[in-house]
Amino acid sequence: MSLNAAEWKRRILSSPRRLTMPVMTQPGIALTGHTVREAVSRADVHAEAVAAVAKNFPVAAATTIMDLSVEAEAFGAPVRFADDEVPTVLFRVVQDEASVRALRVPDARAGRLGQRREAVRLSRAHVADRPLVAGCIGPISLAARLFDVSEAMMALYDQPEVMLDLLEKSTALLTECCRDFKSAGADAVLMAEPVAGMLSPDQCEMFSSDFVRRIVRELQDDNFLVILHNCGETDSLVGSMVGTGAGGLHFGNRCTITEALQMIPEDVLVFGNIDPAGTLKMGSPELVRRQTLALLESVRRHRNFILSSGCDIPPGTPPANLDAFFGALAEFNSHGSPD
Repeated sequence: MSLNAAEWKRRILSSPRRLTMPVMTQPGIALTGHTVREAVSRADVHAEAVAAVAKNFPVAAATTIMDLSVEAEAFGAPVRFADDEVPTVLFRVVQDEASVRALRVPDARAGRLGQRREAVRLSRAHVADRPLVAGCIGPISLAARLFDVSEAMMALYDQPEVMLDLLEKSTALLTECCRDFKSAGADAVLMAEPVAGMLSPDQCEMFSSDFVRRIVRELQDDNFLVILHNCGETDSLVGSMVGTGAGGLHFGNRCTITEALQMIPEDVLVFGNIDPAGTLKMGSPELVRRQTLALLESVRRHRNFILSSGCDIPPGTPPANLDAFFGALAEFNSHGSPD
C-alpha cells in the first residue's frame, strides 16, 4: 500500500466523503465460485475472495475472512466445516484448573493459522491500492470457546483465576498471530471480541480490555492499526473499549451508535453497524437503502465514522442488497460533505 495506517486514518478523518469498510469476504467467496470450506482451508482461495471484493466493490479497505474457529482449533478444539457456512467449534478442550495449566500455547503458524497468514501475504500481493485488514478473535472470546461459553461465564465468578490463566495463554497466541499479520503485509487487524458483549463493565475491563490493551501496546503503531470489534451489548462498555487504546472500534447492530460516538475521541475510527443478517441478508433492497441512509444521516457530523456491517456479512446475502448498501452510500455522498 502506498500509505501507512496512520496516513489512512488521517485521510479518513479529513475526507469530504463518507467511506465504507463492510466485513464482507463471504460475497467475495461467492464471486470466485468456491465454497466457504475451501476459502477457510486454502490460502489461495481465501486471497482470491479478498481480491474479488476489492475489485468489485468500492470498499475503503479489504478485509480477510472472519473465522473465529482458527485459534481454538490450534489449541486442539474440534471444528465442524461446511460448504456454505463458517466453521464452528464443537466442544470445549479445557474444563478446570488442571487442564488449563496443562494447555500449551500452539505455534502461531501451526495448521490453519499458517494458512491464514499465507492468505494475508497473498492478499497483499492482490490488493495494493488500499489497506488490508486481517482478522482474528479476541482474548476472552477465544478463552470462552476453549472453556465453553456458558461454562466460562460461570467461571468468571467461581474460578476467575483459572480464566485469567487461560486468558494469558489466549493473549500470548493472539499477540503472535497479529505480529504475523503485520509481517505478512496487513495494515490493520479486526479483532472480534463478541463474548465481551456478555460481560458487565467491570468484567469487560478485567477479562477483555486489559488483555486487548496489551496487544495494542505491543503492536499498534503508524504502520499497524488495531480495530476492536464487539457485536454484543456494548452501550455500557464503550468506555472500556476506548480504554484499550485501539485506533478503531467496530460495533454490532445492537449498539446505539450515535450515543457511542459521543463517548469516543474524535481521532478514534468508529465502524458500524448495519444489521448483517436481519437487514443485509433478509431485508429488501429498499429496507437496506432506508436503514443505511438513516444511519449515515444520524452520524453526519462525525468525521471519524466509517460505514460498515455490524458483523461479517453472511453467506447467501443477495447481490441486490449489497448494491442497495453501496448505492445508499453514493446517494448520501452526492448530497455533500459532513457538517
